[in-house]
Amino acid sequence: MTGTPYPYQGPEELRQPILAALRRVVDPEVAMSIVDVGLVYGVTVEAERVKVLLTMTSAACPVVDVIVDDACTELDKVVPVDQRIHVEVVWEPPWTTDRMSDRAKAFMGW
Repeated sequence: MTGTPYPYQGPEELRQPILAALRRVVDPEVAMSIVDVGLVYGVTVEAERVKVLLTMTSAACPVVDVIVDDACTELDKVVPVDQRIHVEVVWEPPWTTDRMSDRAKAFMGW
């Protein structure tokens, strides 16, 4: 996971732009980046697509569509035009507060 707080497979030149794009996506319920909250489970860059695995803090999350749409919008700014963006919401393993960055934990007062 060198250089990213989640598993990344793909060209090194896309690692940081993708990370920056995902950091711009905010979970509106906690007003923090989805990266800091620990919602990004992994990114795989293939020849024709960029696949992002996201989770939510709860299966009843009312803003899942907003987060997915925002992730697609931000990724579209940095991903080569010939690659499709696929954001998949997964529930396994379940999200826990252990996934949060130190910054997010401090922000929450933990």
